[in-house]
Amino acid sequence: MEEEYIRLIFGLKLKQLRTEKSLSLFGLAKVTGLSKSYLNEIEKGKKYPKRDKIVLLTEALDVTYDQMVSLKLDKNLAPIGEILQSKILKEIPLDIFGIKESDLIDIIAEAPLKVNAFISTLFEIAKHYNLSRERFFLASLRSYQEAHNNYFEAIENDVERFAKAYSIDLSKKLNEKDLEDILVEEYGYTINNEELTEHKELTNLRSVFVPKTRTLLISKEADSSQRMFIYAKEIGYNFLNITDRLYTFSWIKFDSFDQVLNNFIASYFAGALLIPRKKLVTELKTFFDSKTLNTEVFLKLIAEFTDSPETFYQRLTNILPKYFNLKNLFFLRFNYKPERDDFQLTKELHITNIQEPHANENNEHYCRRWVSIKTLKEITISDENHLFEAQISSYDHTENEYFVLSSATKDPFRYGYFRSIALGILISPHAQSKIAFLNDSNIKKRKVGVTCESCAIIDCQERVAQPKKLERKERFAKTEEVVKSLMEKYS
Repeated sequence: MEEEYIRLIFGLKLKQLRTEKSLSLFGLAKVTGLSKSYLNEIEKGKKYPKRDKIVLLTEALDVTYDQMVSLKLDKNLAPIGEILQSKILKEIPLDIFGIKESDLIDIIAEAPLKVNAFISTLFEIAKHYNLSRERFFLASLRSYQEAHNNYFEAIENDVERFAKAYSIDLSKKLNEKDLEDILVEEYGYTINNEELTEHKELTNLRSVFVPKTRTLLISKEADSSQRMFIYAKEIGYNFLNITDRLYTFSWIKFDSFDQVLNNFIASYFAGALLIPRKKLVTELKTFFDSKTLNTEVFLKLIAEFTDSPETFYQRLTNILPKYFNLKNLFFLRFNYKPERDDFQLTKELHITNIQEPHANENNEHYCRRWVSIKTLKEITISDENHLFEAQISSYDHTENEYFVLSSATKDPFRYGYFRSIALGILISPHAQSKIAFLNDSNIKKRKVGVTCESCAIIDCQERVAQPKKLERKERFAKTEEVVKSLMEKYS
């Protein structure tokens, strides 16, 4: 077992025993002859006393030597012991948030019972919402992105450094063959386009990388935009010297948070390489300067860079906060299978604050008035490969309005599924100064909710569930009002 864990457990036990005896650190120092500062460091898990000093402590606290050095904790501290022993603190990506593990240990040592209650509560919440280790890692990554407004200057610079080193003109659309040649000639890759198709269990995968032979297996089903993203991502892994990585696209499982973070870094590199920031910023300024929303221009803008709407929308979440100071954004990806009539929010990102549309963990029904839900339903009966629509959504319970862009396509990874991507921008005076067409009266406006169960919109034709959550809240409010009147009457 790690020395750090042993020190911390000893410190927790010492503090608990001292507190039970109503002894201050000063008092314990006086009866043992040990310095107060030394005892404080023991309790914080920074030092472990030698045998003769442990004997002094056992005599002062009236416990046996074996009780003192045992790693077994009583029921009040047992959950903390389990957490420390499981090494979960090693897995939590504290460093990316600027937090040291020692900081958490100090907090635990300072108020173990309160921390224990807090951690136990988190565990209960995690179990209630079925929070897996992978989902925890992904939530941590999302928080990391949001903390940096989803813009990473160092990776942007790495892309431009790569382009210069390999004589790539970022002002022109990249060529699939050029990226493949770099992988083969520079990084020693072998590209295999046949193997994955032979295994029906791998139909959901677009690529598998075999590090030992540097073989990249790519599905025949992968279209050109997917292949280019796969190539660009593999280049990112190699150019940035990332070795602790995932080997499948899409991912199957994560072994560590580092793999989650490195997967994001390589994906960001790919997006920045395929859609260079300088060119995109220039094109967006022209698009935003128009006083009317021209959807054809927007679709041409997507096509100019990529055949993947999702890649383009994700790239906007990097560029808009940095170069247009539009920081109140949300990004949503929904998956849908018509036979199930179930809309699943599979990816979300909120920049600056949690915006109105967000993941629902209570099995409630997302508002069918959302443009992302609308396009997703329409694509299933359309002959088009890509359906696009925009609307201004105003929420029934707030004064917030969002300009929302949404694109729906067939799911490129699962047969019979469809997906929609939505990007929402909070409408504010600043947003209106940056995007001239936000005042275009021709943009469709809709009053929306978050879920049917919490929505107060009357006579909603799209409603698929009654507002039971809202009704319960109103019922409790009326009950509280009557109780209050009774309290006044009989006081």
